[in-house]
Amino acid sequence: MNQSVKSLEAMPGSKDPERPALNAIPRQANPQSPPADGRAPAPERNEHTDTSGAAELTTRPRRRFRPWRLLPTPKGTPFTFGYALVLTATSLLTEYADPNLVYALLQGSSTDVVNLAHSPALVLVASALWIAGGITSPYAIGFLLVLTALERRIGGWRTAGVFLFGHAVATLATEVPVGLSVLAGHLPDSSLHRLDYGISFGVAASVGALAGLLTPWLRWTVLAGFGWMLLDDLIAFTDPMTNWGHLLSLAIGVSTWPLLRRVRT
Repeated sequence: MNQSVKSLEAMPGSKDPERPALNAIPRQANPQSPPADGRAPAPERNEHTDTSGAAELTTRPRRRFRPWRLLPTPKGTPFTFGYALVLTATSLLTEYADPNLVYALLQGSSTDVVNLAHSPALVLVASALWIAGGITSPYAIGFLLVLTALERRIGGWRTAGVFLFGHAVATLATEVPVGLSVLAGHLPDSSLHRLDYGISFGVAASVGALAGLLTPWLRWTVLAGFGWMLLDDLIAFTDPMTNWGHLLSLAIGVSTWPLLRRVRT
């Protein structure tokens, strides 16, 4: 009997003041039921119904193509811009100065075997201050476009390093065999004074380096087009040493892909 009374007192309907009735405990609000004040519930926001992101994307201005970014600027690409000014000055000097003076300057800047044996560092730098073929040559135009694009991606110091690295290595790789051939008697002594100058080796190396930073379809298009042009010059056999140097410079630029990608990341 006492056990029955205790069990009845523990039932939810009991009037025990020390234990609250179950009907006094508030239930969890039904998300579908209207609130108590009678106002309509606010619509839920989820990934399917939220359109604020789409509205933000539609209102955000699109990046427009700016053709002037293809050319160097003093602030955006200081190395390419300053180098272009130097090349413009030397090209004007070549065009309008006394021919004897121009020849003497070019002979002193030439990376031939004799000059490389006496002052290699000086002539390697000096030979890159002239444009073979003038300021309207294809390599002059390529210099502006390629080095501007490369400097905007990796900076001025690294662009200068790629250019000078390709220029120096390709020059030594083409001139050292000439000296050895003269010593072996396969070439005349006049080959030791072969006039050699210009920016083409550095530009070819920069093209190879830039290709590694482009999207895949554009990368292989650039390499295929430029490589075919170099092979066509080599097949023509007008200047085989220089043509081999261009292909070597392109390969040197391609070899810098892992380093440039790591630096850019």
